Amino acid sequence: MEIIPAIDIRGGKAVRLFQGDYARETVYADDPVDMARHWASLGAPRLHVVDLDGAREGRAVNTPIIAAICNALAIPVEVGGGLRTLEAVQAVLNAGADRAILGTAALKDPDLVRQACERFGERIVVGVDARGGHVAVQGWLQISTTRAVDLMRQMQAAGVQRFIYTDIGRDGTLEGPNIQGLQDLLHAITAPIIASGGVSSLEDVRRLSTTGVEGVIIGQALYTGALNLPEALAALR
Repeated sequence: MEIIPAIDIRGGKAVRLFQGDYARETVYADDPVDMARHWASLGAPRLHVVDLDGAREGRAVNTPIIAAICNALAIPVEVGGGLRTLEAVQAVLNAGADRAILGTAALKDPDLVRQACERFGERIVVGVDARGGHVAVQGWLQISTTRAVDLMRQMQAAGVQRFIYTDIGRDGTLEGPNIQGLQDLLHAITAPIIASGGVSSLEDVRRLSTTGVEGVIIGQALYTGALNLPEALAALR
């Protein structure tokens, strides 16, 4: 299981939001590139980068910063936030991203996801963000009536080979991941799932490693020091 540090970019800075609330933001670094180098230097196998401005506006906003992060690192970077066209996906991959994450598009424009999978294959990941089991879109500003498991089944049928699942109710809370919810999803679909949201301790990491998830994205716990990245990586070895 990969441990993947998260870098969320808003206003050119590395920030964290509480449960996706743009009004409840903590700035952790003025320079996201320095933060990316920091996590890479501590042994991160991959980085998860989200353009929060892009997610809210529906178009890529922080691509120059994302390109700088990709160019500065030897490890792969997956990028999401505001990717709502094939051109936007192509641009972020051209900027150096290893994977492009489609979120809102999966619900609002499934044909785009299908085309992206046909063109870019495994480099396309669908991020499913859910509150109470229902899919949230537009930077988590809207909750749909679609169940996360139903969307993931549809997307897998459309060619998606990997998912990131975020439990919004746990994100940024340090309350621990929703293990049962993840296990239900793992039984429902066959594609690999990367978990996100709520990890607060080494014990949470160990519990996730027994579920069968491919990786875990961690933000708040790493930034607050509740979790030490080298220790977590060592625990999984």
